[in-house]
Amino acid sequence: MAQYKMHLLVCAGTGCRASQSDEIIVNLKEEIKKQGLESDAQVVATGCFGFCEKGPIVKILPDNTFYTQVKPEDCAEIISEHVLKGRRVNRLLYEDPETLKHIEDSKHMGFYQKQLRISLRNCGFIDPENIDEYIARDGYAAIGKILTEMTQSEAIDEIKKSGLRGRGGGGFPTGLKWEIASKNKADQKYVVCNADEGDPGAFMDRSILEGDPHSIIEAMAICGYCIGASKGLVYIRAEYPLAIKRLQIAIEQAREYGLLGEAILGTDFAFDIELKFGAGAFVCGEETALIHSMEGHRGEPTVKPPFPAEKGYLGKPTNVNNVETFASVPAIFLKGASWFASIGTEKSKGTKVFALAGKINNVGLIEVPMGITLREVIFEIGGGIKNGKKFKAVQTGGPSGGCLTEKHLDTPIDFDNLLAAGSMMGSGGMIVMDEDDCMVSVAKFYLEFTVEESCGKCAPCRIGNKRLHEILEKICAGKGTEDDLTYLGNLSLVIKDTSLCGLGQTSPNPVLSTLEHFHDEYLSHVRERVCVAGMCKALKLYTIISDKCTGCTACIRACPVNAITGEKRQPHVIDVDKCIRCGACYDKCKFTAIHVQ
Repeated sequence: MAQYKMHLLVCAGTGCRASQSDEIIVNLKEEIKKQGLESDAQVVATGCFGFCEKGPIVKILPDNTFYTQVKPEDCAEIISEHVLKGRRVNRLLYEDPETLKHIEDSKHMGFYQKQLRISLRNCGFIDPENIDEYIARDGYAAIGKILTEMTQSEAIDEIKKSGLRGRGGGGFPTGLKWEIASKNKADQKYVVCNADEGDPGAFMDRSILEGDPHSIIEAMAICGYCIGASKGLVYIRAEYPLAIKRLQIAIEQAREYGLLGEAILGTDFAFDIELKFGAGAFVCGEETALIHSMEGHRGEPTVKPPFPAEKGYLGKPTNVNNVETFASVPAIFLKGASWFASIGTEKSKGTKVFALAGKINNVGLIEVPMGITLREVIFEIGGGIKNGKKFKAVQTGGPSGGCLTEKHLDTPIDFDNLLAAGSMMGSGGMIVMDEDDCMVSVAKFYLEFTVEESCGKCAPCRIGNKRLHEILEKICAGKGTEDDLTYLGNLSLVIKDTSLCGLGQTSPNPVLSTLEHFHDEYLSHVRERVCVAGMCKALKLYTIISDKCTGCTACIRACPVNAITGEKRQPHVIDVDKCIRCGACYDKCKFTAIHVQ
């Protein structure tokens, strides 16, 4: 890359590709050719920059200019002004919402200032389809160091000293997991990368695979050496075509360079990787269900022990880690366990990647040190709540997590603190809600997901979650009672205590957390038959403000059930017993005479 005076890095992750970044790449290359700048400037298709709210993004090096919301038609101006004349295109620079000033360098943007990118270190910086660019960033140096300088036990000890814990949701110590697998003797062992990212709103693992696939290949090879495995398997959902493509390219390149296959780097260590495709079942994020799916069976969990480290894929010792966990491994060996352990909290070391979504200004992918507070994430990195609305709750951990409130905003984010608050880290989904969200409906939404995704093997999950969902539907329809609230809590605890796997054991968390923190909202649904957020259609009450009604009859003509009566030029009346809460009258009224509560 050194022969070029300027590099134009363009996000080519799934999110930006959906907003025409592929077309931007083509246009930039064409403009460079048209201006005769082929020897001066290079366009590089990279992975996700993280700031999805402002994509597509074009970052120009070496001056680190950060252009946001770029359109294909902007390419000619970028080349003619910035590349040819050295003048920034100010209208494409990020505008600080407080100062209203343009920010040229992403280092000075609030979105990035408190982030620390370890797992995402190469995303948005290198071409994920070019192994040479990964190597230029010390890629495969860690496996080289381990194979030539460290024994298996020394390498495992380094991971143990780092304090790295699994980023897939359980938070089990990674080094201990590797050590257990290494001690189980067998003629064949397996390393499995869990890339079956099933949480609604989560895209952490996908972005790493799209932006830095070689880091996962290197980490899996390191794990293979540590536990004595010669075979790696990546279990990835078929819904991730771009991640699959780039991973396949990276595997072939690694084989060509002698970094996969026999006699890696001239040693007697052999390791290779193949892909296994999943059909998008959430339950297959659980280790044993994932393994059964890879074997061609139904994706159902089994009782542990035996654990996969003892008896996993094809009955052989198997180590399973998720994408983000593996992504940290090469950096730990290059910078040292003490460096990684110096980041984070006492029991939660390093960083965590979150997919920040919902009613927040800066939707995107972030990586922050463990111990940062929810307030810092939501209001500094996330830029606060959209449209000046009031913060209400944040759901961490996806469908398995809980809703945290304003009183939790100063809670340091780590495995133990989130559990103590009634939620969990999970794989890293973080969905923010505002004052317009009904928390009963939120709980119902997550229960719909878990009911749909349950494998059905155990009765507590299969039947219990269905009953929970039915009760929530009853409450949202205005037919619930206070006894239903007691039943919700009791049934949730039974499901947690008796379900077979993590899906069932954590599925009641959204119900329990909303019951605890938003009990008054549940009471208003069952006592007053009112949804304070106005989201539950059946609980909306439509009335006509007589002082504002002109008697134009527009609402009468719009009503599909003839629930509105009145003479022309006289105030009309809505029969609440006939009203089906469709909102047609509200939409048609030009005089704001329809009141909704």
